[in-house]
Amino acid sequence: MNRSPSIFWPDQRRPDQRRFAEKGLLAPIMSAIGRSGRAVTISADSTSRASMPVSGLRRGLAGTSLVAAALALPVAAQAQTYQCSAPSSVERVRPDLPSDSQPKRDIPIGSYTLAITWAPQYCRDNGSRTGSTFQCAAGNRFGFTLHGLWPDGIGKDWPQYCHDAEFVPPPVIKAHLCTTPSAQLLQHEWAKHGTCMPGYRPAKYFAQSAALYGKLKFPNMDALSRTSLTAGRFAAAMASANPGLKADMMRVTATKQGWLDEVWICLDRRFRYRRCPVHQGGLAVGAPLEIWRGSR
Repeated sequence: MNRSPSIFWPDQRRPDQRRFAEKGLLAPIMSAIGRSGRAVTISADSTSRASMPVSGLRRGLAGTSLVAAALALPVAAQAQTYQCSAPSSVERVRPDLPSDSQPKRDIPIGSYTLAITWAPQYCRDNGSRTGSTFQCAAGNRFGFTLHGLWPDGIGKDWPQYCHDAEFVPPPVIKAHLCTTPSAQLLQHEWAKHGTCMPGYRPAKYFAQSAALYGKLKFPNMDALSRTSLTAGRFAAAMASANPGLKADMMRVTATKQGWLDEVWICLDRRFRYRRCPVHQGGLAVGAPLEIWRGSR
């Protein structure tokens, strides 16, 4: 499933295939029924790449009390897994190889992107697809999930498929399925991105990406979903929940219909937050944004 410059697979640079997952920790949950009968399971402990810079994002943030409430209740990353039970065995993965449209490109790393996905929207659009059962059914529920850690180049190009990829060992897959709930996506992330990180093997690569993901906190998504929201307001809410992270250090993406899809967080070579370069794109600050809360 390739990304295009459209907003649905809004990565103007790389056609990564799918997005998934979360931490394998259970959290107390409560259901909140919203407009049009949609429901979301929210942690009781309170605790799409579309594209243009998200800057100046705090303007207009004070416009609604629900946004203020969302900023006041940041949610720990592990609480974003509302429910996840790792399977006793993992599916067999296929090789993920470079192609004519996605060739090998071994170039120096200039920075990184940490990509996270809003799972309710993914399941709304792709829940019936082969390979989506673990994330979208099977009794599991996710909020934000980890798509992957992507090395970026020094300029507009980025490294990919740098070296032949070994199969990710089943124990490593199982350990990260409640963070990235697709064995094949884990294989893809390692083959396309992890092989470009010198000194990394699958276990180290996924430990690094999971550690970066695990530091994140999230605004109250249920409250935000009930407001008149823009990409700028969402980025400002996300930044307010995470000390050191500013709105211009992330890119917010959406589906063609304007529903929240992914967030791409820009990192330097030492995995510290940094301002995103303009060429990486992102939704315009004032672009309307909606959040699908889920229906189960």
